[in-house]
Amino acid sequence: MAVTMHDVAQRAGVSIKTVSNVVNGYPYIRAETRQRVELAIDDLGYRVNMSARNLRTRRTGLITLAVPELSLPYFAELADTIISAADAAGWTVLIEQTSASRQREIEVLSGRRQHLTDGLIFSPLILGPDDLDLFSVDFPLVVLGESVFGAPADHVTMNNVAAAKAATLHLASLGRRRIALIGAHEGEVTGSAALRTTGYREALAEAGLPYDPALVGPAGLWHRSTGAEAMRRMLDSGVELDAVFALNDALALGALHVLHAHRIDVPRDVALIGFDDIDDSKYSVPTLSSVDPGRDQIAHTAVRLLLARIGATGDPEPFRRIVADSRIVGRESTGDAAAGAADLVVGVQEGVTELVAPAPAVGA
Repeated sequence: MAVTMHDVAQRAGVSIKTVSNVVNGYPYIRAETRQRVELAIDDLGYRVNMSARNLRTRRTGLITLAVPELSLPYFAELADTIISAADAAGWTVLIEQTSASRQREIEVLSGRRQHLTDGLIFSPLILGPDDLDLFSVDFPLVVLGESVFGAPADHVTMNNVAAAKAATLHLASLGRRRIALIGAHEGEVTGSAALRTTGYREALAEAGLPYDPALVGPAGLWHRSTGAEAMRRMLDSGVELDAVFALNDALALGALHVLHAHRIDVPRDVALIGFDDIDDSKYSVPTLSSVDPGRDQIAHTAVRLLLARIGATGDPEPFRRIVADSRIVGRESTGDAAAGAADLVVGVQEGVTELVAPAPAVGA
């Protein structure tokens, strides 16, 4: 006999409605209750009957994830976690890559293909504060990232300023006084580069270190190649430095390659820290210290919020803005962990949750 939702409810000691809420990603459930239901689901091997659910709810059982670029490890790993979280709730994720194109980001919000899925998790890169009207859509939407604040949608992001400040202060705490930054975007105001640069400058001021424009290396898209080129330009300029904060791990890995090529010892001569804590950071030589910005928390929260919007009935809940927890993970590139030792959590920045505005009913 197939395992039913009633069987799961009996095993977990909860109501069928509670099991349904967990399966459908309803966010307002106590963690202990959610864990009990999920354990019962795993123990019994319960699987959602997608065909029956879709016929009953008139939904597709699909959601869309739109990200700038899957070749960037952060977005690839984010997508992997979102797919797993959605699958656990019985949903399938379709991926759309916007390729840093304004037109493609607009098309994602236009809804022209939205009839194929029931909701959208969207990480914009090009759209900004002047485009808020585009986010007034008639389908469930969760926005990720830092390009857009104040959109009429649930928003899950990371604490870029505080995390970047913590990373820079960590380098300063190791006695480093000439701390370079790689990955700056000149003229940017609201994106990740601008926010992380702000955190870097705040840390220098707090540590009593002067800001030197010669220590700020611009880069375009954040790839290993642009990180390598920025590091090469800085070294060729002859500027004195003893540490590098790269605004993502791909930039850091490119910088590490150039430092090796110049026979500069990491971390003895130059300490290096990145941002995103991608899986590759554990396998570089030396292993790469990094900021863990709460990527898994962002992914699971985004799925829960979207599924709650999809399944909402009655008066809509206010939009939520959630900032994930972040932490500094020390490894060999800053001298925090000896070869083969476990990662060292240096500091934690706790996130916040805000109710930002009443949400209109979908389709209103």
